[in-house]
Amino acid sequence: MPPAALWRSLRAHQVYGANTDVGKTIVSTLLCNALQGSVGFIKPVSTGPLDEADDRHIQRYAPHTLTKCLFQFDEPVSPHIAAAQKSVPPPSDTALLTAIHETLTTWAQPSPQEQARKHALLETAGGVHSPGPNGTSQADLYRPLRLPVILIADARLGGISASISAYESLVLRGYDVHAVLLFKDDYYQNHAYLRSFFAKKAIPLVAVPAPPARVAAPEEDGEAMSAYYARARREGVLGGVVEQLEEMHVRRWERLDAMAEKAERVIWYPFTQHLGLKAGDITVVDSACGDFFQSRSSRKDGDGDTAGLRATFDGSASWWTQGLGHGNPDLALSAAYAAGRYGHVMFPGNIHEPALALAETLLESQANPRLQRVFYTDNGSTGMEVAVKMGLRAACARYGWDAGRETVRILGLKGSYHGDTIGVMDCSEPSTFNKKVEWYRGRGFWFDFPQVRMKDGVWRVAMPQETALAEEMDELRFGELTDVFDLEARLDSEAGRRYREYIRRTIERLVQEEGVKFGALIMEPVILGAGGMLFCDPLFQRCLADVVRQTPELFAPQTTPAGENDWSGLPIIFDEVFTGLYRLGRRSAASFLQVHPDIAVNAKLLTGGLVPLCTTLASEAIFQAFLSPDKSDALLHGHSYTAHAVGCQVAVDSLRTMMRMEREGSWQGFQRDWAVAAAAPAAAAPAGPLTWSVWSHGLVRDLSQAASVEGVFALGTVLSIALHDQHGTGGYTSTAAQGLQHRLAAGGDQFAVHSRVLGNVLYLMSSVTSKAESLRAIEEVLRGALL
Repeated sequence: MPPAALWRSLRAHQVYGANTDVGKTIVSTLLCNALQGSVGFIKPVSTGPLDEADDRHIQRYAPHTLTKCLFQFDEPVSPHIAAAQKSVPPPSDTALLTAIHETLTTWAQPSPQEQARKHALLETAGGVHSPGPNGTSQADLYRPLRLPVILIADARLGGISASISAYESLVLRGYDVHAVLLFKDDYYQNHAYLRSFFAKKAIPLVAVPAPPARVAAPEEDGEAMSAYYARARREGVLGGVVEQLEEMHVRRWERLDAMAEKAERVIWYPFTQHLGLKAGDITVVDSACGDFFQSRSSRKDGDGDTAGLRATFDGSASWWTQGLGHGNPDLALSAAYAAGRYGHVMFPGNIHEPALALAETLLESQANPRLQRVFYTDNGSTGMEVAVKMGLRAACARYGWDAGRETVRILGLKGSYHGDTIGVMDCSEPSTFNKKVEWYRGRGFWFDFPQVRMKDGVWRVAMPQETALAEEMDELRFGELTDVFDLEARLDSEAGRRYREYIRRTIERLVQEEGVKFGALIMEPVILGAGGMLFCDPLFQRCLADVVRQTPELFAPQTTPAGENDWSGLPIIFDEVFTGLYRLGRRSAASFLQVHPDIAVNAKLLTGGLVPLCTTLASEAIFQAFLSPDKSDALLHGHSYTAHAVGCQVAVDSLRTMMRMEREGSWQGFQRDWAVAAAAPAAAAPAGPLTWSVWSHGLVRDLSQAASVEGVFALGTVLSIALHDQHGTGGYTSTAAQGLQHRLAAGGDQFAVHSRVLGNVLYLMSSVTSKAESLRAIEEVLRGALL
């Protein structure tokens, strides 16, 4: 997990070079001398002879400096080559970051026997993108620390370009560049040009005197360098830089200290009751990297002051959006490319490569022969708004209904949630989310449904209370989750027969006896997210889709679909805003049900967690319902940033990355864990396709046996834990999960866990790029909190 690196007591900076041989160590020595007081110098990776090592240079010419070289390689070559020549494996990127963080922590918070350091410099090797021991670009390798940067620019011919490129590479990754230093060269005068360039960025640039030319005789060379450093100290060459660095450190802390209180005064948060909200309830996020926030810690150090930043696992995947990790440099580059190429161009009547490429990639990836058209919106709610317009128009056109004179409703599931725009709000039953909204009407019928959870090591399908199913059927039990999804075997089971009959009877009563007109079937496949992470028995959803399609006479006089991929009965809309695009471990959640919807909506993971974008995919038959000589019959929906090029380009690259991960078997370790459990001797081998999760099978089994746990499930990146509510309130307003949420937020020594609760349900979610070792560490925190 990425360590957070900020302490009030320690001014730590990372020294990057715009290129190799630009004098990083000489400038670091000048800085160490200018800082005087207690300063530490870290060289994470050094290559070449020991007597020429950079930390030895610091020891000689800035003797008051505490130096530390973490990993030394003898060969004077790039670290990744030097490491490969060793007989032992190189230190992992995580091990290198951990060693740096431990050293800085020791300097910031020393034991009574040690001396605290006020300043620290961490010097990289070569240029910004020079590789580390494992081949990772240094700009990416050290990004989890996100130390403020002192950039050593290149004073040589070509140095202007190299320096600006290095700066932009750092900014692209979210680094703060606090100062730019370089040697003064009166011939090339790079310092003059770069001073003007960086002044526009409000970044100070200081040109320092060039060191003396190196001479062959070591003693003479040493005397010349000593004189150079002594002169620089006398003249106070970097005194102004030191003052500016101190000021920036103070300002950063002042902002961090004030942010929560200022936010409490001026921010109106979504889904938040502000009565009683205090500044202390607000998490201040300084940055984010991978699966973790770097958040302001509330822990106190020995002086009673805030110790620094803390790594906090983003347990909600930032409201389900994170797919490829925070601060992903590839996605940042995609966004920058599209912004530089297009900015934003209006979409109607135009086409640009990112929008076309995304549409083609999506249609191909869904493997759904019905879907032929892509409509762009900005988020899941508006994407579903469009889907409802599509479905209702198609149904009304086919059945000759006038929705302006008669109410056309939707068919759905209890606990569903499709967004907060007025139209889709009406597609959900009355709930905490909508019933106090003045325009809400709730136009639909919502089936209560059987739910899946593991309890006491057994997968159970509980029938919905106060329904005919509960009267007719007992709880279903399965040895493995894969068996729950074995629809080929289950369709012809007694449960399948009873589900279909129950659904058919209910629709028949509503339409024929009560005169209800339905215009679309809307479902969140498999898991209903905002309703409380409700895991619907996939067999029930499959049967609902089958009844709608196979008995169209339930909804209107018999009509014949125009073709094989035309809709029948009702247009079927799948809301995959949350569940789609690998969130549940598969490219499409529809594949779990083996149903091809007529309309499908994707958002959340569409852009890997970087920018908002949504797509509504529709069949050609749905599209045809809007064709007319009259423009008023068109789908008159859109917004100014429809199909914005930045989002489309990021989505293309995000999707291609996730599909490549699938092809290359990036999740095989997780899949193997669940496959081994499914094939254990105590259980029969599963018949259906394997279902799996990044959360370990053993964790789910163990948590299911906790006395406080009502039920648990894991699928793909999602883990859901329902806790017993002693007050029996249940639902979204329950407070049963808040205790667990607070325990996770308290965390341990190394990290905390930021989570969201839905009533008595606490859920955790990872990215598709999450590492097993990080997830297992979080699982241990969960075990400690519940077992």
